[in-house]
Amino acid sequence: MSHGVTDEATARVAWARIAEPTDSVALGLIRRFGYVDAFEIAARGGTSPSGKPVDRFAARLDRLDLERDREICGRIGARLLVPGDPEWPEALDDLEDPPWCLWVRGPVDLTQVPPRSVAVVGARASTAYGNHVAAEIGSGTGARGFTVVSGAAFGIDAAAHRGALAVEAPTVAVLAGGVDRPYPTAHTDLIGQIARTGVVLSEVPPGSSPTRPRFLARNRLIAALATGTVVVEAGLRSGALSTLRAAVHLGRPVAAVPGPVTSMVSAGCHQAVREECATLVTDAAEVVDLLGAIGSDDMAPQKRGPERPEDQLDQLPHLVWSTLAPFRSRTVEEITVQAGLSANEVLGALGDLQSRGLAELRLDGWGRA
Repeated sequence: MSHGVTDEATARVAWARIAEPTDSVALGLIRRFGYVDAFEIAARGGTSPSGKPVDRFAARLDRLDLERDREICGRIGARLLVPGDPEWPEALDDLEDPPWCLWVRGPVDLTQVPPRSVAVVGARASTAYGNHVAAEIGSGTGARGFTVVSGAAFGIDAAAHRGALAVEAPTVAVLAGGVDRPYPTAHTDLIGQIARTGVVLSEVPPGSSPTRPRFLARNRLIAALATGTVVVEAGLRSGALSTLRAAVHLGRPVAAVPGPVTSMVSAGCHQAVREECATLVTDAAEVVDLLGAIGSDDMAPQKRGPERPEDQLDQLPHLVWSTLAPFRSRTVEEITVQAGLSANEVLGALGDLQSRGLAELRLDGWGRA
């Protein structure tokens, strides 16, 4: 066999090095022939199932060095996972095209992530409002035992990661490049902190640069790893919406945070709610309510306005109370006209209101206490 590829695990790693994660030719070969035989066909320049020559992998095959990859993996403290390994997150197998393998850095066991986790994604060019909400969701869900999954990008991703880190909750950064190449470089410290306390992972090998197709491919991993996905801010063409669509395709719960109706950076969120693709959420408690266990403490408290003493009044006393003013007195006759009640009904209601401390008798009539 070429390049020492004699087993499926090694073939998976080789494919990750020579093909893009969602390469249609590679996926077609693998589905037809299996990982090892498909790699052999690619290595000797055979033909695809459609009969076309397989030559697109030639340039990368010339540079393939699996032994060097193993050395790099050990040097950066990364572990390599393939399906069947004890730590392989089976939630990824729900994808139509699961990753061939994963490079992972960090102490958190990936099998512990999907059962109680939330993907928080959104705009890179986020607003102060969006960053605040993302950080609150990151810290609030983290404090309730959720793992926060995101992509370590500028804006919403970074705010969600930092929110989780602030409460010492585990967080997972899914990168579009190699786990040894923090991107963006301005987030080198953030990604390093995640690697020390949570998990940094990628489906592309160490040394790989992030590219637009790889960003879109990694979004499906973010959606698959989490119990559900929350989009905090997203324009109508935001890449975060691809994560939302991936979660919808997987049948996972999806939520969106509303913003000002005039904000284009929230237009994608509003559209998702309008099209009933996403549930509207406003804080961490509502996210936990959506993604948590039914019939448990995960239920969000009912949101209500402040209670006032007059809320407890029966209809007739409330009607009389509504005619009273705090700084102007009214006679019983004026109240009967305004409320449309008899004098006896007004006097009875005023007595009830006075006993509750809601009305007072003054020298010139009745008023609110």
